[in-house]
Amino acid sequence: MAKPGTQETTGTPGRPPAAPDPRDLLDVGWLLDDEERAVRDTVRRFVRERVLPEVGTWFDRGAFPRELAKDLGAIGLLGMHLSGYGCAGTGAVPYGLACLELEAGDSGLRSFVSVQGSLAMFPIHAYGSAEQKETWLPRMAAGEVIGCFGLTEPDSGSDPGSMRTTARRDGPDWVLNGTKMWITNGGIADLAVVWARTEEGVRGFLVPAGTPGFGTRDVAGKLSLRASVTSELVLQDVRLPADAVLPGVVGLKGPLSCLNEARFGILFGAAGAARACYEAALDYTLARVQFGRPVAGFQLVQRKLTEMAVSVNRAALLAVHLGRLKDAGRLVPAQVSAGKLDNVRQALRVAREARGLLGANGITLEYPVIRHMANLESVATYEGTEEIHTLVLGQAITGIPAFR
Repeated sequence: MAKPGTQETTGTPGRPPAAPDPRDLLDVGWLLDDEERAVRDTVRRFVRERVLPEVGTWFDRGAFPRELAKDLGAIGLLGMHLSGYGCAGTGAVPYGLACLELEAGDSGLRSFVSVQGSLAMFPIHAYGSAEQKETWLPRMAAGEVIGCFGLTEPDSGSDPGSMRTTARRDGPDWVLNGTKMWITNGGIADLAVVWARTEEGVRGFLVPAGTPGFGTRDVAGKLSLRASVTSELVLQDVRLPADAVLPGVVGLKGPLSCLNEARFGILFGAAGAARACYEAALDYTLARVQFGRPVAGFQLVQRKLTEMAVSVNRAALLAVHLGRLKDAGRLVPAQVSAGKLDNVRQALRVAREARGLLGANGITLEYPVIRHMANLESVATYEGTEEIHTLVLGQAITGIPAFR
């Protein structure tokens, strides 16, 4: 990470506060060490200064500024949880906190960083050859090369094992055919990590933009994640050299391990979106005067703010706990599913309650709430729907798979 400035937020060690901080009711920040607070504060400051003044415009235009990639790379956020090749090599909790602060800005921003680091860089780092790592990872860490992850297909979302995209050998080369859908960063990516069915099983392939037969089409008409590029990938007789395949993995283990990394970032990110909505509602109701007093002074409003504060802190505590498990090498996929399932659910509830507390103002981009609320509808379904994570947990609890 770039060298942080002075600490400027809650949750520093020392004597207990005289009263709880309404923005960190359970003093979750006290659980963090100095490195974790430094990461949190650096990213929070970046979001406040670089993102929040413009993100409403990006959302309104349906655009993600490509130049932001180098800014994110400059402060060490791209692939920050990976080691070597220009990556920061931080622990899981600092990475999660960065995702939390990024999504407090916008889900599209956190999605960009998650896809770049956990879905595009991670498989190269974990399963790539030495040459592939040296060729791609340093430039991806710097934001000079943008990556995307091609797994989901038009008819294969929650069931990636039914993918139709194929790769066949033709002499020393591979030839890929198929279509991928709902691909974050697809239209701006310089490199796609595409998963395809081969004779020996599912394999990952590195497909540079501009390869003959490879094209993208951006999804139009989105009402969610508008400050993010979502695309279709089309592969028509795409010919790749033998060294384009990731040599270190065969089977669905490869893409599923990447998804587990991304879901970890999401469970932190959802807590950030929830916090942003709660803080917007708190500020608004304290300033808004009706019947001669601040709206926050009414009992019904205080109950709603209380429920929101509890949900926000519950999500943050769960995220930090799962991060500690991951740093200790104890985190298992079912626990990630629990975090993704509940934190997104809590964030959606907070966003909808906040929207109501802002009244008519809650539907405008002058305030962040409607943007977060719309974004969270996508967060609820990507990287595993609520139903899929419920079945993952059901199998973990009972030992009986119920997917088929």
